[in-house]
Amino acid sequence: MKPLDVLGEMLDNQVLVRLKNGIEVRGVLKAFDIHINLVLDNAEFSDEDVERRFKSLFLRGDMVLFVS
Repeated sequence: MKPLDVLGEMLDNQVLVRLKNGIEVRGVLKAFDIHINLVLDNAEFSDEDVERRFKSLFLRGDMVLFVS
């Protein structure tokens, strides 16, 4: 199984994405590409004790450390 196959199995499921700047984003994985650019729906994360929520969020692949 290849890494992109694993992401394919995670489509339409809740995921946790850790970014290089330390932020952890939770949301429903809706799309991805070979660069690990991600689109999350109903995404949320905390930044300096402020909860942020987005209906749809694009994460650039070069910022992603892991997807769980």
